[in-house]
Amino acid sequence: MKFRELKLIDPILRALDDLSYETPTEIQQKAIPVILNKKDVMGCAQTGTGKTAAFTLPIIQMIDKIDVQQKKPVKLRALILTPTRELAIQIGENIENYTKYTKVKHTVIFGGVKQHRQVQAIKPGVHILVATPGRLLDFISQGILSLDDIKLFVLDEADRMLDMGFIHDIKRLLKILPKKRQTLFFSATMPDNIMELANQMLYHPKKITVAPVSSAAETVQQFVYYTNRTDKLNLLLHIIKKHDIDQALVFCRTKHGADRVARQLKKKKISAVSIHGDKAQNQRQKALKLFKEGQLNALVATDIAARGIDIDKMEFVINYNIPNESETYVHRIGRTGRAGESGLAISISEPEENAYVKDIEKLIKKKIKVVNNHPLPQTDKPMTAAEKKEWNKEKQRRKQEFFANRKKNNKFKAKAKSKSRVR
Repeated sequence: MKFRELKLIDPILRALDDLSYETPTEIQQKAIPVILNKKDVMGCAQTGTGKTAAFTLPIIQMIDKIDVQQKKPVKLRALILTPTRELAIQIGENIENYTKYTKVKHTVIFGGVKQHRQVQAIKPGVHILVATPGRLLDFISQGILSLDDIKLFVLDEADRMLDMGFIHDIKRLLKILPKKRQTLFFSATMPDNIMELANQMLYHPKKITVAPVSSAAETVQQFVYYTNRTDKLNLLLHIIKKHDIDQALVFCRTKHGADRVARQLKKKKISAVSIHGDKAQNQRQKALKLFKEGQLNALVATDIAARGIDIDKMEFVINYNIPNESETYVHRIGRTGRAGESGLAISISEPEENAYVKDIEKLIKKKIKVVNNHPLPQTDKPMTAAEKKEWNKEKQRRKQEFFANRKKNNKFKAKAKSKSRVR
């Protein structure tokens, strides 16, 4: 199938040609006709499936036909709500590309920066607004924005929105938004709380599911190293240097951990910057720009900050910390192996995280290849039975060592506590 078969207008098709878009992805093939038919959509699609184009292209087309071509006054017709600044900016950049040959106007607003420029961008009028919840509600309360003329509402990354505690903001917005509207609801996962929210927002929606969260791209090779916490950083350095990794997205569980890993990498002459929620907006944007331009070897990120990072031909993702939620692992490695490109996902697991690896394997329904205390196998072959037996012995020894040390530390703490009481 080609984009022309989706009955998109010529200005959009020209823009897609400029971007070398030829074949629509599965979510685009399924969602675009439904949205153009003015139906509500409940979409389950993970990062990297082409979801943004799936909802922005038909929105641009409908606004162009109904408002622009009929030369109506510019009014806010579509609101796209997204959880993070990075993702909002990413969507805004995509809309900029897609509207190249139309007169559809858009802008992006988000918190963490002064509002003056954003207010000035809104004043002349826009058709499409991409926003994060906090700044949107702030502008509404100040009377800068009105949602009275909204015809299309998109809630993107709904699961992450709830994870970040935006449920009350969303409920406030639902009271403000016009009841008569078309709603497009997208989430990478569909647990009960997400389904409950979707049912409150949607009217007889068309359910579209592609690339379920339990699946990882076939083009991504997955490996895991088992090690101790004290050896983790040295192993990370070994992986980067041994395999001459020019660029890698490195995931850490905490903001503090991301900062620490970035500092340690820089000490070893590896250009690295951390990115997380505590960083100022200009710092985050600078880090992303440097990484996209290839000026950084490593971008060390937390999961929330990594949303919106969309880099073509990203080959390496490294899990410095194994996520305790299996679905998060799938999202992480989805940053590589996009659009048919090959990718490599490397995880470094300490004893306390080994159970998480097993949970991930249950979810993705496959074993992650284990690498011995040596570089990744150049042939990508799994370990032999003898190597695996030896490695299992080593894992057991390390596990016993870990619990023995913990027991010893607990005894030491108890003894010290007892002495302090005697004093």
